[in-house]
Amino acid sequence: MTVHFPFQNSYSALPDTFFARVAPTPVAAPRLIKLNRPLAVQLGLDPDVLETAEGVEILAGKTVPAGADPIAMAYAGHQFGQFVPQLGDGRAILLGEVIDRDGVRRDIQLKGSGPTPFSRRGDGRAALGPVLREYIVSEAMFALGIPTTRSLAAVVTGEHVLRETALPGAVLTRVASSHIRVGTFQYFAVRRDTDAIRRLADHVIARHYPELSGTEQAYHALLAGVVARQADLVARWLLVGFIHGVMNTDNTSISGETIDYGPCAFMDAYDPAQVFSSIDEMGRYAYANQPRIALWNLTRLAECLLPLFSNDQEKAIEEAQDILGAFPDIFSQAYQAGLRRKVGLFTERDGDEALIQDLLDAMAKNQADFTLTFRRLGDAAGNEDRASDVRAQFMDPSAFDEWAKRWRERTGLEPQSAAERQADMHAVNPAFIPRNHRVEAVIQAAVNNDDYAPFEELVKVLAKPYDDQPEYAAYADPPLPDQRVLRTFCGT
Repeated sequence: MTVHFPFQNSYSALPDTFFARVAPTPVAAPRLIKLNRPLAVQLGLDPDVLETAEGVEILAGKTVPAGADPIAMAYAGHQFGQFVPQLGDGRAILLGEVIDRDGVRRDIQLKGSGPTPFSRRGDGRAALGPVLREYIVSEAMFALGIPTTRSLAAVVTGEHVLRETALPGAVLTRVASSHIRVGTFQYFAVRRDTDAIRRLADHVIARHYPELSGTEQAYHALLAGVVARQADLVARWLLVGFIHGVMNTDNTSISGETIDYGPCAFMDAYDPAQVFSSIDEMGRYAYANQPRIALWNLTRLAECLLPLFSNDQEKAIEEAQDILGAFPDIFSQAYQAGLRRKVGLFTERDGDEALIQDLLDAMAKNQADFTLTFRRLGDAAGNEDRASDVRAQFMDPSAFDEWAKRWRERTGLEPQSAAERQADMHAVNPAFIPRNHRVEAVIQAAVNNDDYAPFEELVKVLAKPYDDQPEYAAYADPPLPDQRVLRTFCGT
């Protein structure tokens, strides 16, 4: 049975300055680690056929399927604030696009599939560890309800890649609404190619913001749409304790999805200054800095779009600043609304923001676990006897006691029952996140022992993050002192 991808490619129909045509590099002996069968079905693909030898060869880049038009996309980007005029897909190749069962156009991309003209001195390959990390975290983000790229499959290649040591090679099949980034616009802006910027903007509008097609000031509205999506996205990150780690402009998606899971991590103990990425030496992308950086990245996008706004540069800048000025309010409204739900408030009253901030301050001071504090608070909302489980998260439990008295008074002003409050809190406060020590243990089992049972189990647990899953209760536990992961790595 032949593997069939119903490709309907649009990006590769753009001018050849947008990409380089390049085929994946064949690998020695591909072996399937994991196929995301529900996602395959959603994409209109046959998972049984994808699991055959022919399907695995396609997922590894050894065979190019019919209808594919493999390309490496061109883009530039600010990396830790420093502009690089040419980056591009150095280890990723876009096979093509399909229309999923909901009518949404989705990219199918191989990550780790060999060198491209944008690889610079890289080998274009991926090690097994980063592939497993991206599969785990991207699918966990999807289950948490956060816009994200998805993982369709992971394969080992039968070859080794050389990093600090020789490591098993792997390929991830990534699915995205698109792989167009702020850096894609920057690539043409630095070359003063206004025609290409317009062509790209028109493509983005048609693909991601079709309601803007043909409207007056469509490019202004495009910027406003990207601002709104990014503000909402970063608010969602903060609400689950997620730290992206490399919020470069080339990792900022125009579609509003989370993209590029390199040294990403979820916090254990709450700390607004938390940094995990080994390359973020100055804390530029620390947890609490993420909204500010998102706005900085969006400002770079606005600079690219100025020629499309007006021939009068001063007027164009003023219009762009007005659009960017909406970011803080959009972010704050999304973040504060999310925080209210996390503490079980159904309405908005004066003093709520201060009440919640006092809890966060107490959590930071007492090294309270971010995820468990809110989850256990939901338990306590349903049963006052469970307050002891929240207190246990604080080094000084009296810090919670003082706050909890005010919280009880505030929730008492609302008519919802204890059961209703608990159910609503549990719907937004996960019991399970991809804790760093768990992810690292999975990677070590796979890399050192070729053992994927821990990976399979972790993926299974994280698929239902808001369910209690008593049989997997240990996955909710924070790390012991000797299990803490203090640094995460890009893997390139």
